[in-house]
Amino acid sequence: MTDDIDATLNLFIQAVFDKKAARVVALDMRELTSFADVFIICSGRSNRQVVAIAEHIERQMRKHKIKPLSVEGTAEGHWVLMDYGHVIVHVFFESVRSFYDLEGLWSDARRIPIPAAASLKPVSGGKLRRAVDEG
Repeated sequence: MTDDIDATLNLFIQAVFDKKAARVVALDMRELTSFADVFIICSGRSNRQVVAIAEHIERQMRKHKIKPLSVEGTAEGHWVLMDYGHVIVHVFFESVRSFYDLEGLWSDARRIPIPAAASLKPVSGGKLRRAVDEG
């Protein structure tokens, strides 16, 4: 991930992977919108997993004193939208994600490289690195 994007992005990505979210994508929205720097889009395999992912993200962020401006959609578990100001997290049930196709809608956004979930390890300062980098 680039240094010029807020370092807390790694905290969000780790929280998403903690609950085994599928098809995780991060989009750099800085050149396209004034309301967010990054969209994180991910999927759950069931309504229950969608809600569990969203609740886990919120708990993890609160541990770092980061609170959402708003959270919508946890009652249904089809599309949970979590607005953290600079980062907006979209947690979708897979069929709903395909229908709304945010990646297609925002196809001009640069994709932010995300390490594979299996290779992420937390390090000091909330940053992530690949397990093979431990040396």
